[in-house]
Amino acid sequence: MTDSKTPPPQVWPTLRATDARALIRFLVDAFGFEEVVVHGAGDRVEHAQLAWPLGGGIMLGSDRGDPNDAWPLKPGTFGAYVVADDIDALHDRAVKAGAEILEAPYDTDYGSRDFRARDPEGNLWSFGTYRGEPRS
Repeated sequence: MTDSKTPPPQVWPTLRATDARALIRFLVDAFGFEEVVVHGAGDRVEHAQLAWPLGGGIMLGSDRGDPNDAWPLKPGTFGAYVVADDIDALHDRAVKAGAEILEAPYDTDYGSRDFRARDPEGNLWSFGTYRGEPRS
């Protein structure tokens, strides 16, 4: 949870998708991302922003299929670790929405509860309770 002194995210992981609109629906339904904005016409998404309920988010758009693309990210090559509170409930939600589960919920030796999944585009998602070490 953030407070009024916490700045907005300044690092935005980005990805491209073959079917960006379908991926957005999946990420919202399966994992609980919140759609903030989607720009584009028809099947093409020029820019989308999805927020994570605990803070931060991702940006994504449609694969351009253009060899001169200035941001040539290949669909399905993205990976992220995302902090979540209730891993078992999130896992169940992901299963219900059709996520490919790579590793069911498990406890790590450093005190986190995690699970791993793949979205329909092939991107890898790891969800866990580990919030990282405090900055000194």
